[in-house]
Amino acid sequence: MELIKYLNAHFITRAELLELTQSNDKTLNELQQLGLMPQCSYRLKLNLESDSFFGLHHDAQELEYYAKGYISWLTEIRNHKNRNDAYKVFAARYEAAVSRLKDLGHTSNHPKVNERLAVHIEEEWSHFLKGIYGLCTKSGLPEDIAAKELAICEINELIETDSLNQAQLVRLQKAVNLLDSVSSLFAPHERLKSSRRRLVDEVRRRYRLQGN
Repeated sequence: MELIKYLNAHFITRAELLELTQSNDKTLNELQQLGLMPQCSYRLKLNLESDSFFGLHHDAQELEYYAKGYISWLTEIRNHKNRNDAYKVFAARYEAAVSRLKDLGHTSNHPKVNERLAVHIEEEWSHFLKGIYGLCTKSGLPEDIAAKELAICEINELIETDSLNQAQLVRLQKAVNLLDSVSSLFAPHERLKSSRRRLVDEVRRRYRLQGN
């Protein structure tokens, strides 16, 4: 199946996450219940049937898939037992990423990356814990989330303009490249509705922009 092929190529299973972080189910469950560690981004329920010389065999499995970036997050956060401490780590990294991107010339007038940034980060923390950003960014980490959100704001502002001058087209190219660099490919059944198709593929086609 294309979905399983995609997940095995771009994500890690729960078992792999535990092995790579030298952790265990109890610790991971506790961190997720405390609101320090994201939930899985995909959960597959498989009903298997095999046929061989020994006859038919039926099996059922449930697999959880996590963003590869959660290896570093779990390693960093597992010694914390306080949700507020974990949130401070997330918020500091998110703010630093936005500041760094602005220094590189990425700009947006959207309040959520300016005067409402603190409120926005609180909202992003909730999505992060649900595993949503493990699905739609390459790493699932604060830096990629911040880049994705700022790039989307910048792209949406620019494409609302009737006619873009050369300087604006250069900005659009940079913003689209940024989104491309941090956005996941999405599972095969999700791609037509994804932000990548709408704001990377379609914007490049519409404005004849070069890819990375």
